[in-house]
Amino acid sequence: PCNSGLRYHPDVTRDECVGLGMWMGWKCAVMDLPFGGAKGGVAVNPKALSSEERERLTRRFAQELRDVIGPNQDIPAPDMGTDPQTMAWLMDAYSMQEGETTPGVVTGKPPVVGGSKGREEAPGRSVAIITRLLCEYYDRQLAETTVAVQGYCSVGANAARLLDDWGATIVAISDVNGAMYDPEGIDTAAVPSHDEEPEAVTRYADTVISNDDLLELDVDVLIPAAIGNVITTENADEVRAPIIVEGSNGPVTSGADEMLAERDVAVIPDILANAGGVTVSYFEWLQDINRRAWSLEWVHDELEAEMLTAWTVVRDEFDARDVTWRDAAYIVALSRTAEAHEARGLWP
Repeated sequence: PCNSGLRYHPDVTRDECVGLGMWMGWKCAVMDLPFGGAKGGVAVNPKALSSEERERLTRRFAQELRDVIGPNQDIPAPDMGTDPQTMAWLMDAYSMQEGETTPGVVTGKPPVVGGSKGREEAPGRSVAIITRLLCEYYDRQLAETTVAVQGYCSVGANAARLLDDWGATIVAISDVNGAMYDPEGIDTAAVPSHDEEPEAVTRYADTVISNDDLLELDVDVLIPAAIGNVITTENADEVRAPIIVEGSNGPVTSGADEMLAERDVAVIPDILANAGGVTVSYFEWLQDINRRAWSLEWVHDELEAEMLTAWTVVRDEFDARDVTWRDAAYIVALSRTAEAHEARGLWP
């Protein structure tokens, strides 16, 4: 089956979904998960809809998708503009059409209806794990590492809080309205995430800077975790962080990636860094088809083990070849995909 993020956003296009679906395929291959890649979306502004309107939209969308989704076919998951409640509605609509409860048709559901504990924070958790491993690789102590995080939503907030707990100094966090900046360090637990209090970051800030300025701060690690294409050829030369860990999907354009590589900036690609989401989606799918729930501790331990395994394989390719971290991740993904195709052969 394929696993796919389902996004509600005004700028959703078919071409974007094709590209994101491709990335999801490589992400699953990097993590060695038995999923292919897919993506879906609706071009709509969810902030302009009431809860009842979002529910009707989701249920009608489920009806339109009935023939192409399923627990052994295509499994939607939360993405930009969707959340566990969206997945619960979609699961219920599909189940009503099928005549039986089918929790495995989506992942990212609330645990009370078959979701996995730890799924919502999993992408941010994996970003934090990879950041920690990368700092160890470059002999950086987390206690002496400064971090700026663009996007204080599910991914960015969870990454920032976990790194904060591990001793890193989070000097900047942001939402759509701007960024909170404190060179002495931010108490991330005291600032509500977007899910907890939408667009609250600047209301809690003493010093506010722009999202663009956040990207250019003199920090050790930059985590763009908001939207795609925020680091481009126009601002790549202004980025001063020696390490970038991609929290969102595609935050660095291909042109900017080349410019950063010329300066030896370490850019850890999204297909590794934020792969915790699809990994715990896989855990959720296993729990659903086996009708057995895992504890939060078990989910965290399994995610840590999977991220460490994937990191080790990518790191080994990086060390063995004169390539970027992104190329090393793609070498792992494409090699595994090619090996699988070769083993299966072609139907005559």
